[in-house]
Amino acid sequence: MSTAPQLLPLIEAPTASTRRNIHDIREELLAEIRELYLADQVPWVVGYSGGKDSTLTTALIWTALASLTPAQRTKPVHVIATDTGVENPVIATWVERSLRSMRTAAAEQALPIEVHRLTPKLADTFWVNLIGKGYAAPRPLFRWCTERLKIRPSNDFIRSVVSKHGEVILVLGTRKAESPQRARTMAKHEAGRVRARLSPNGSLPNSLVYTPIEALNTDEVWILLMQFPNPWGHSHKELLALYRGASEDNECPLVVDDTTPSCGTSRFGCWTCTMVQQDKSMRAMILNEAEYDWMRPLLALRNALDVEDDRHLRDFRRMNGSLLIHRERLVHGPYTQQARQDWLRRLLEAQTWIRANGPDHVADLTLITLDELHEIRRLWVFEKHEIEDTLPEIYEQATGEPFPGPPLNNLTTTDPDVIAVLRDVCGDDEQHFLTMRALLATERAYRTAGRRAGLYNALENVLARHFDSEDEALNFAQYRRKALGKDPDQQALF
Repeated sequence: MSTAPQLLPLIEAPTASTRRNIHDIREELLAEIRELYLADQVPWVVGYSGGKDSTLTTALIWTALASLTPAQRTKPVHVIATDTGVENPVIATWVERSLRSMRTAAAEQALPIEVHRLTPKLADTFWVNLIGKGYAAPRPLFRWCTERLKIRPSNDFIRSVVSKHGEVILVLGTRKAESPQRARTMAKHEAGRVRARLSPNGSLPNSLVYTPIEALNTDEVWILLMQFPNPWGHSHKELLALYRGASEDNECPLVVDDTTPSCGTSRFGCWTCTMVQQDKSMRAMILNEAEYDWMRPLLALRNALDVEDDRHLRDFRRMNGSLLIHRERLVHGPYTQQARQDWLRRLLEAQTWIRANGPDHVADLTLITLDELHEIRRLWVFEKHEIEDTLPEIYEQATGEPFPGPPLNNLTTTDPDVIAVLRDVCGDDEQHFLTMRALLATERAYRTAGRRAGLYNALENVLARHFDSEDEALNFAQYRRKALGKDPDQQALF
């Protein structure tokens, strides 16, 4: 058990020497920010996540702008926060409250600060991709989430500013002390700086990157936050409490030697993240604070998604029906219909339980939006040919309420009695049932067309991608690989 104090006196009551050093650091940063802001008319975009680094960066910029005269505040500063839809609910609430405070305070103080909450497009959301399309939970070799949930929304916004103003300066709270990898990346960008303190952005044309707190260590960040008030009226001490609650040992000390852990080891992010072995921050919050016990269903669902070998949950075909063979095994593709239905049911059950049993402030918690549910339903019926249209029934079973959506066109769905007859005819042969169902859905899709040209090709494509079993598919892929002279140890797509 750690013996470090919960809060070292240095944070609450720094020594005179430390106070002078921190004051000097802050004044140098504010002077630099003012100088860069006044140097040109290029607008700024500040990335804000609600964490300690982005909070300090935003607070410093805010304070620097407030010290300028109204006549000097000639260009806008856009503060952007990306809500992925699967953020830790506690942090998501914190960020939303902070954004509201920023909007109010910026207007009251007549500052050129504009606040934006960004979200991914409907087709890019986590649940539309995982439950709707069947993408497997993210892994290091299949990290489909970051690009869709975080990078695209922010890049789209930055491009819109560039298109309007011709150039943009992106302000980030990244620091070299975060990790050796981050230090190496920042050093590489630093070598290519075109102006003092501004680095080129390799992924976005006409944009420069400014990292004002890059040289600070974690403890300097916390001392600066604790010793100076938040300029938009939010509580830095409340932020410290969030980090403290998300630390495994429930302590948030200031490091005094190389063996003392810093509060900076608490990391917040998506509660669904399977890129790490376990969600330590959510687990710690549940264990440390009784008020967060309602998040247990989220942790359970996240752990269920993080299956080491999930082949039994996934189709042996790829998303487009092709086969990928690697070392005498088929590389499995998207989640099966049953797996996707189960993920949806568990998600809705978690949402329903939290609303009924959690504290008042999560009584209307939304884990998956109605827009996402409508899109998932469309994907299941129209693109995956799951003409049973099971989503409304799953929703009603999990929530106890009827699904708030209109019925689909009866030409795209099938009467349950017809499905029952089809299953009875196919017996226990699941693959045969899936083939017949896809053929039926394809024929119905062409039924209302003015010209039915292409129907036979569409039916042939359905037959080409369906096999009686996984073994038959594997035998076919092996035969094709041999016929084409492919290396058995290499991946081959058919």
